Amino acid sequence: MNNTVTLGRTGITVNKNGFGALPIQRIPDEEAVHLLRKAYDNGITYFDTARWYTDSEHKIGLAFKGMRDKIFIATKTGATNAEGFWQDLETSLKELQTDYIDLYQFHNPAFCPKPGDASGLYDAALKAKEQGKIRHIGITNHRLTVAHEAIDSGLYATLQFPFCYLATDKDIEVVNKCKAADMGFIAMKALSGGLITNSAAAYAYLAQYDNVLPIWGVQREYELDEFLSYIDNPPTMTEELETLINRDREELLGDFCRGCGYCMPCPVGIEINNCARMSLLLRRAPYAGYLSPEGEANMMKIENCLHCNQCKSKCPYGLDTPALLQKNLEDYKRVLAGEVQV
Repeated sequence: MNNTVTLGRTGITVNKNGFGALPIQRIPDEEAVHLLRKAYDNGITYFDTARWYTDSEHKIGLAFKGMRDKIFIATKTGATNAEGFWQDLETSLKELQTDYIDLYQFHNPAFCPKPGDASGLYDAALKAKEQGKIRHIGITNHRLTVAHEAIDSGLYATLQFPFCYLATDKDIEVVNKCKAADMGFIAMKALSGGLITNSAAAYAYLAQYDNVLPIWGVQREYELDEFLSYIDNPPTMTEELETLINRDREELLGDFCRGCGYCMPCPVGIEINNCARMSLLLRRAPYAGYLSPEGEANMMKIENCLHCNQCKSKCPYGLDTPALLQKNLEDYKRVLAGEVQV
């Protein structure tokens, strides 16, 4: 079984374990550097971060100073115009302690940036590429329409898109379309924001697609160790894993919150990306903090919902978020009252 993947026409070939560096913003520098170096020492060479991930870039810069040619760094800008693009790029280069970025991605834009459009984003990226500050231009998204437009445009070397064993036929179509276009496909949300709890099943499913690079969000050493163990012993699809996947698909497919956070912020401070999937978190990823006084106070904010529908309008999955929040609150109250066991 080939456990490497090449990102389309970029020629970047790496192990099928990419390091998703969003979670390391939650841990101290020393812990983050230890995880990043351990990942590299054991065969992981692809590291994905973003300007939006607070100090994640800074920690990658600390970990890999002086060994830039040994790793691939992908980062992202959420800028909406050329001025913001250049500010983000220069900040990223400084924080990462490098003079170039292997893959620079537009971070979940609501449209597909193109040369000559009003945003000026793609033109700025082309100029940065000419200057040698970025090597490849990519895009990340949660919207099928933008994903298809990016593939059809031929402008992008890679697409980063949610993909896991809860994928629909429409998601699989995007993966196959990228392969046909020789465009790299990077799978975000490979564990569906923590709702998929069997990483071997997650890995085995994605490994069936030879053009897919999963990036696993890593915050704790035991999580990293799990994925490192797959480098020499990659999980393959078995009858047992297929049964588990089918059971999860029956439970989770449909109107569930993926926790992407694009609905945020909420005008009344509801932590929508956790509260709207609390029922699933309580059952699939139990954590005492969910039922603590702080956790309860968080959930009770749902009672202050203005029904302004801002969250609903921003959801890339078209969920009725206010209704989902209310449903999760009602279930949460039943759990608190002891009427439902989790």
